Amino acid sequence: MSKSAVCTVKLGTWDRMRDWAMPIRMEVFVLEQHVAPEEELDDMDAASLHAVAFDARGRALGTGRLLPDGHVGRMAVLRDGRGSGVGSALLEVLIAEARGLGYHAVVLHAQSHACGFYERHGFVAEGDEFEEANIPHILMRLPLAGGA
Repeated sequence: MSKSAVCTVKLGTWDRMRDWAMPIRMEVFVLEQHVAPEEELDDMDAASLHAVAFDARGRALGTGRLLPDGHVGRMAVLRDGRGSGVGSALLEVLIAEARGLGYHAVVLHAQSHACGFYERHGFVAEGDEFEEANIPHILMRLPLAGGA
């Protein structure tokens, strides 16, 4: 568990975190961004480490996951939690976990409109823009010192 000024981030398996993470992902990706539910939930959930950010009242505000290969994905923050540091807190915890696991880098598929957010955390865009779930994305990478 990690605490920031705006939230507490808890880590766990999909079985442990699903009840908090899934409603956030459904609201952000399926309802707001019109991603098909069957495309949003995948087999990698069970294999990933999940992070959920909670406010002081215990309400889940955001989520993200770290896949076994060092990819960060499914970063989502509820509308009323955006711009308050929730996304940064989630990302920092997932990066710290990747570093602790000895990964050389963290890689993610950023929605193109969110590239600036990831750049502020040290990620660098690689390659050309591509479509994923009918949304423009760009591959981004953050090298980690001391990776195994």
